[in-house]
Amino acid sequence: MTETKTISMTAAGPEASAGTAQFLTPVVLGLQALAVNGKQAHWNVRGTNFIAIHELLDQVVANAQGFADLAAERIVALGLPIDARVSTVAEKAAPTTVPAGFTPWDEIVRAVVTDMDVVIADVQAAIDGLDETDLTSQDVAIAIKAGLEKDRWFLSAHLAA
Repeated sequence: MTETKTISMTAAGPEASAGTAQFLTPVVLGLQALAVNGKQAHWNVRGTNFIAIHELLDQVVANAQGFADLAAERIVALGLPIDARVSTVAEKAAPTTVPAGFTPWDEIVRAVVTDMDVVIADVQAAIDGLDETDLTSQDVAIAIKAGLEKDRWFLSAHLAA
Protein backbone atom coordinates (compact mmCIF):
# COMPACT_ATOMS: atom_id res chain seq x y z
CA MET A 1 0.00 0.00 0.00
CA THR A 2 1.31 3.43 -0.92
CA GLU A 3 1.34 6.09 1.74
CA THR A 4 0.00 9.47 0.67
CA LYS A 5 1.71 12.48 2.14
CA THR A 6 0.29 15.95 1.91
CA ILE A 7 2.88 18.49 0.84
CA SER A 8 1.15 21.81 1.08
CA MET A 9 2.14 24.15 -1.71
CA THR A 10 0.43 27.13 -0.11
CA ALA A 11 1.05 29.25 2.94
CA ALA A 12 -2.41 28.26 4.19
CA GLY A 13 -1.18 24.75 4.98
CA PRO A 14 -2.43 21.20 4.52
CA GLU A 15 -5.82 21.82 6.15
CA ALA A 16 -6.74 24.40 3.53
CA SER A 17 -5.48 22.10 0.78
CA ALA A 18 -7.61 19.23 2.08
CA GLY A 19 -10.62 21.53 2.23
CA THR A 20 -10.08 22.57 -1.36
CA ALA A 21 -9.74 18.95 -2.46
CA GLN A 22 -12.98 18.13 -0.65
CA PHE A 23 -14.84 20.61 -2.87
CA LEU A 24 -13.00 20.10 -6.16
CA THR A 25 -12.79 16.29 -6.19
CA PRO A 26 -16.54 15.79 -6.87
CA VAL A 27 -16.19 18.33 -9.68
CA VAL A 28 -13.34 16.36 -11.26
CA LEU A 29 -15.23 13.07 -10.99
CA GLY A 30 -18.45 14.55 -12.34
CA LEU A 31 -16.65 16.13 -15.28
CA GLN A 32 -14.88 12.85 -16.10
CA ALA A 33 -18.26 11.09 -16.08
CA LEU A 34 -19.75 13.84 -18.25
CA ALA A 35 -16.94 13.37 -20.77
CA VAL A 36 -17.53 9.61 -21.00
CA ASN A 37 -21.31 9.92 -21.18
CA GLY A 38 -21.09 12.83 -23.60
CA LYS A 39 -19.03 10.67 -25.96
CA GLN A 40 -21.62 7.88 -25.59
CA ALA A 41 -24.31 10.38 -26.59
CA HIS A 42 -22.14 11.63 -29.48
CA TRP A 43 -21.87 8.14 -30.96
CA ASN A 44 -25.54 7.27 -30.60
CA VAL A 45 -27.47 10.43 -31.41
CA ARG A 46 -29.95 10.09 -34.28
CA GLY A 47 -32.44 12.33 -36.07
CA THR A 48 -32.87 15.49 -38.05
CA ASN A 49 -30.45 17.56 -35.96
CA PHE A 50 -27.83 14.82 -36.04
CA ILE A 51 -24.78 16.65 -37.35
CA ALA A 52 -25.22 19.75 -35.20
CA ILE A 53 -25.72 17.75 -32.01
CA HIS A 54 -23.03 15.20 -32.92
CA GLU A 55 -20.42 17.94 -33.39
CA LEU A 56 -21.58 19.95 -30.37
CA LEU A 57 -21.28 16.89 -28.14
CA ASP A 58 -17.65 16.54 -29.19
CA GLN A 59 -17.08 20.09 -27.94
CA VAL A 60 -18.92 19.37 -24.68
CA VAL A 61 -16.66 16.32 -24.16
CA ALA A 62 -13.48 18.26 -24.93
CA ASN A 63 -14.51 21.06 -22.57
CA ALA A 64 -15.44 18.63 -19.78
CA GLN A 65 -12.03 16.97 -20.11
CA GLY A 66 -10.29 20.34 -20.03
CA PHE A 67 -12.30 21.50 -17.00
CA ALA A 68 -11.56 18.21 -15.19
CA ASP A 69 -7.87 18.70 -15.88
CA LEU A 70 -8.01 22.28 -14.57
CA ALA A 71 -9.68 21.24 -11.30
CA ALA A 72 -7.48 18.16 -10.84
CA GLU A 73 -4.29 20.14 -11.45
CA ARG A 74 -5.41 22.69 -8.86
CA ILE A 75 -5.74 19.90 -6.28
CA VAL A 76 -2.32 18.50 -7.22
CA ALA A 77 -0.77 21.99 -7.17
CA LEU A 78 -1.89 22.21 -3.55
CA GLY A 79 0.05 19.04 -2.78
CA LEU A 80 -2.71 16.42 -2.77
CA PRO A 81 -3.29 13.50 -5.12
CA ILE A 82 -6.47 13.02 -7.14
CA ASP A 83 -8.06 9.65 -7.80
CA ALA A 84 -10.02 9.87 -11.04
CA ARG A 85 -9.60 6.30 -12.22
CA VAL A 86 -12.56 4.88 -14.13
CA SER A 87 -13.57 2.75 -11.15
CA THR A 88 -13.55 5.78 -8.84
CA VAL A 89 -15.53 7.88 -11.30
CA ALA A 90 -18.09 5.08 -11.69
CA GLU A 91 -18.38 4.69 -7.92
CA LYS A 92 -18.65 8.36 -7.00
CA ALA A 93 -20.35 10.07 -9.95
CA ALA A 94 -24.10 10.53 -10.09
CA PRO A 95 -25.98 8.04 -12.26
CA THR A 96 -26.22 9.17 -15.86
CA THR A 97 -29.39 9.70 -17.82
CA VAL A 98 -27.65 9.07 -21.16
CA PRO A 99 -29.10 5.93 -22.81
CA ALA A 100 -26.88 3.06 -23.94
CA GLY A 101 -28.01 2.82 -27.55
CA PHE A 102 -29.28 4.82 -30.52
CA THR A 103 -31.45 7.65 -29.26
CA PRO A 104 -33.36 10.52 -30.91
CA TRP A 105 -31.47 13.80 -30.76
CA ASP A 106 -33.96 15.57 -28.46
CA GLU A 107 -33.79 12.77 -25.87
CA ILE A 108 -29.97 12.82 -26.04
CA VAL A 109 -29.89 16.58 -25.52
CA ARG A 110 -32.24 16.36 -22.53
CA ALA A 111 -30.14 13.57 -21.02
CA VAL A 112 -26.82 15.36 -21.43
CA VAL A 113 -28.28 18.63 -20.10
CA THR A 114 -29.58 16.73 -17.06
CA ASP A 115 -26.11 15.26 -16.50
CA MET A 116 -24.59 18.72 -16.89
CA ASP A 117 -27.00 20.09 -14.26
CA VAL A 118 -25.67 17.56 -11.73
CA VAL A 119 -22.09 18.67 -12.40
CA ILE A 120 -23.06 22.34 -12.29
CA ALA A 121 -24.60 21.75 -8.84
CA ASP A 122 -21.30 20.24 -7.64
CA VAL A 123 -19.42 23.19 -9.09
CA GLN A 124 -21.75 25.62 -7.34
CA ALA A 125 -21.19 23.76 -4.06
CA ALA A 126 -17.44 24.16 -4.63
CA ILE A 127 -17.84 27.87 -5.32
CA ASP A 128 -19.86 28.31 -2.13
CA GLY A 129 -17.54 26.15 -0.02
CA LEU A 130 -14.33 27.73 -1.25
CA ASP A 131 -15.51 31.27 -0.55
CA GLU A 132 -13.97 31.28 2.93
CA THR A 133 -10.96 29.01 2.36
CA ASP A 134 -9.32 29.36 -1.05
CA LEU A 135 -10.27 32.17 -3.40
CA THR A 136 -7.87 31.01 -6.11
CA SER A 137 -9.56 27.61 -6.22
CA GLN A 138 -12.92 29.36 -6.13
CA ASP A 139 -11.86 31.26 -9.26
CA VAL A 140 -11.11 27.91 -10.93
CA ALA A 141 -14.59 26.66 -10.01
CA ILE A 142 -16.19 29.88 -11.27
CA ALA A 143 -14.42 29.54 -14.63
CA ILE A 144 -15.57 25.92 -14.90
CA LYS A 145 -19.15 26.90 -14.12
CA ALA A 146 -19.12 29.63 -16.77
CA GLY A 147 -17.90 27.16 -19.39
CA LEU A 148 -20.38 24.45 -18.43
CA GLU A 149 -23.26 26.89 -18.48
CA LYS A 150 -22.25 28.06 -21.94
CA ASP A 151 -22.16 24.47 -23.22
CA ARG A 152 -25.50 23.80 -21.54
CA TRP A 153 -26.98 26.83 -23.28
CA PHE A 154 -25.68 25.68 -26.68
CA LEU A 155 -27.23 22.23 -26.19
CA SER A 156 -30.52 23.30 -24.65
CA ALA A 157 -31.05 25.92 -27.39
CA HIS A 158 -31.77 23.00 -29.71
CA LEU A 159 -34.86 22.24 -27.62
CA ALA A 160 -36.26 25.78 -27.78
CA ALA A 161 -39.43 26.18 -29.78
